[in-house]
Amino acid sequence: MRTPIIAGNWKMNKTIAEATALVREMRRELNEIEGVEKVLCPPFTALSAVAELLQATKIKLGAQEMHCEEKGAFTGAISPLMLKELCQYVIIGHSERRKYFGETDEGVNRKVKVAFQHGLIPIICVGENLEQNEAGQTEEWVSGQVRAALDGLAAEQVKELVMAYEPIWAIGTGKPATAAGANAIIGLVIRGTVASMFGEDAAQAVRVQYGGSVKPANVVEFMTQPEIDGALVGGACLAADKFVAIARLAAEIKGTHK
Repeated sequence: MRTPIIAGNWKMNKTIAEATALVREMRRELNEIEGVEKVLCPPFTALSAVAELLQATKIKLGAQEMHCEEKGAFTGAISPLMLKELCQYVIIGHSERRKYFGETDEGVNRKVKVAFQHGLIPIICVGENLEQNEAGQTEEWVSGQVRAALDGLAAEQVKELVMAYEPIWAIGTGKPATAAGANAIIGLVIRGTVASMFGEDAAQAVRVQYGGSVKPANVVEFMTQPEIDGALVGGACLAADKFVAIARLAAEIKGTHK
């Protein structure tokens, strides 16, 4: 049984003081929720402070991005060596990184391999834009992203990683994909592609989140779908009550300790 995972991507929000206040506000309730993995992904500047606050909890910490080199003349970059001291997870290939910072499929693949080398679990983002969706290219595009991201990995590594299906047209727009539609893409396209590359065992083991305008009001629709193993939450994770509610609802529906 796949353990559901709810991750909050804070994006470029919260100063250190604001981050610690948010964590203190949600920490106790979030930690008490059983049967679902909880991950907070604050900005780099707040990772150390948040890590300290999470030490005595079951809540995990993730970074929003990572460079593929361990060290060197890469001004402004953050290496896996810097993250492994603090984090358990790292988001790789988010659509905003692809759109605004030139992230490529090849770069995603390199980072995924480096993450594993340093004991970090990658959360790999895939998803199509509105034009691709309306042109009927979703399956081809998403399958291609999955193949590129996982190229050269071992089946055992694939079983450990997390994938996030984020239709780009649903991110931050307040217009989520339908739960049934997201479930179909995750089951047929993402798991189907993994199965063709690594076998059915790997396809059934890998956890796949849905991301894109997830909030307490709609999370139940997504969590009741059999192929969706959690959510990569954006805006709603910046409010303690909303993120706790999302995690609690996910645990009630999909929790492994029910």
